[in-house]
Amino acid sequence: MPTLGIDLGGTFARAAVVDDQGKIVAASKIPLAERSPWAVVEAIAHAAKAAVDAAGTPVTSCGVGAAGQIHGDSGVLAVAPNLGWRNVPLGDMLKTRLGFTVRVVNDLSAAAWGELNAGAGRGAHDMYTVFVGSGVGSAIIANGKLVNGGGGVAGELGHIKVVPNGRRCGCGELGCLEAYVGGHNLIAQTRELLATGRSNVLTELTDGDPSRVTPVTLEQAADAGDAEAREIYERASLMLAMAVANQVTVLNPARLILGGGVLAHCPGMRRRVLEGVQAYASNTSREGLLITDAELGDDSGLIGAALLA
Repeated sequence: MPTLGIDLGGTFARAAVVDDQGKIVAASKIPLAERSPWAVVEAIAHAAKAAVDAAGTPVTSCGVGAAGQIHGDSGVLAVAPNLGWRNVPLGDMLKTRLGFTVRVVNDLSAAAWGELNAGAGRGAHDMYTVFVGSGVGSAIIANGKLVNGGGGVAGELGHIKVVPNGRRCGCGELGCLEAYVGGHNLIAQTRELLATGRSNVLTELTDGDPSRVTPVTLEQAADAGDAEAREIYERASLMLAMAVANQVTVLNPARLILGGGVLAHCPGMRRRVLEGVQAYASNTSREGLLITDAELGDDSGLIGAALLA
């Protein structure tokens, strides 16, 4: 029976009715005009109704992939940096509003489950998925099952510490990998450099307009030989490459799936991750490892959330 999948980011709520083969029957997308919990719940409800109406089939269960740390199976978002939330009982709120069962999981868990069942992970039993977009996330599939951890927050690659007392992350802690590698933070570091006036290359690329800075801008400035841009870029690339390589050593996946907007649009950074796995993961952990790109794009989380409902 079709189920409803929700992908909740910091800007949009997306909903889709998905069949049991992982095919999207109908979908809807609504911007988040407000980010208060009940306003977001209303946006999700409107997106869900539009998708269900378009599909012309009833649904009785819903899976939600949310960008944040989830307290086990409680449906409570402990930390959702993109929304500015702390300890929000999203699962119960949605169940009250929608009138049926709701399961809330981390967005990368949903994406990984979608790729496993309908995308680049088909046929794999042990898989590690890493997405680098506005933030940094990962998910672990072991023996065909999603690894949640004792508290439900396994796979939070973006929040491993890489610099003691370093840059403040959106989660509120210091020195997280995401604070150096996530798209929002790459942009922040690049804007800081632009503001100093020391980078002629960045000034030319953006006409001095901070709003035009993207992670691609940073990669372009680094490739053009700007020393300070290159320092930011190389540091981020090395941190990410070593973090992924170390996880390959620890988890020994059969398949490593890479995705997210930063890796999709910054080929140099993606290449450094591949080189880093070869250079830093243990030889035995790399035997038989297949590294591939995510296939489902923005739909991976929608599909995975629905299949996990």
